[in-house]
Amino acid sequence: MSIKKHIPNILTCANLFSGCVGIVQVLNGQPEWAAYMVWLAAVFDFLDGFVARMLKVQSPIGKELDSLADNVTFGVLPATLVFYLLSQNAVPFEHLPYAGFMLSVFAALRLAKFNTDTRQSDSFIGVPTPAMALFVTSLPLVLADTGYDWITSNWFLLAVTVVFSLLMVAELNLLALKFKDFTFKNNRLRFILIGLSGAMLFILGITAVPLIIILYVTLSLIATK
Repeated sequence: MSIKKHIPNILTCANLFSGCVGIVQVLNGQPEWAAYMVWLAAVFDFLDGFVARMLKVQSPIGKELDSLADNVTFGVLPATLVFYLLSQNAVPFEHLPYAGFMLSVFAALRLAKFNTDTRQSDSFIGVPTPAMALFVTSLPLVLADTGYDWITSNWFLLAVTVVFSLLMVAELNLLALKFKDFTFKNNRLRFILIGLSGAMLFILGITAVPLIIILYVTLSLIATK
């Protein structure tokens, strides 16, 4: 039995495991772990597809497993974080925190749409779930870094939840960070995004993360006009 065909699925399972750990840590009152686990899972999520293409071991089960893992890590985990943060605030009615789980519902719709939409081979239609998860889970770290408490206020969290829920299923063409080769000609926008993101991280630190997601969406929309 060839071991190499299982390597991408092992990486995908590592993505899923990271998401599960992140959920538990959030519920244990450590919301900053949501960001750490999403970052780690994003690395695994990039590597599983990259390794599958490199080893030429893509498979239908790998595609389905990837979506299942992504729904937990990039759907349920950020939704759980929003639920937790809203639960820490004074809310007008006790069930308001459950609104955060809209993110997990729309993430599932986004992933199901991706699996059945043949238009998304070289680009994404709708904001990818990892981008949403990176934005949402960075908020507690940005709060700790800047002290801007409006970042985790009820109105801002609900606005983020609604906007990203809609963006995930919107008919918007967005850049896919999939490198078929590493030439500048074929990956100009990808390299620009990576370069600007690196500069923003160097200058702003953790505060740059949500800004990078906004930059990603903006560059993608400009490129498709």
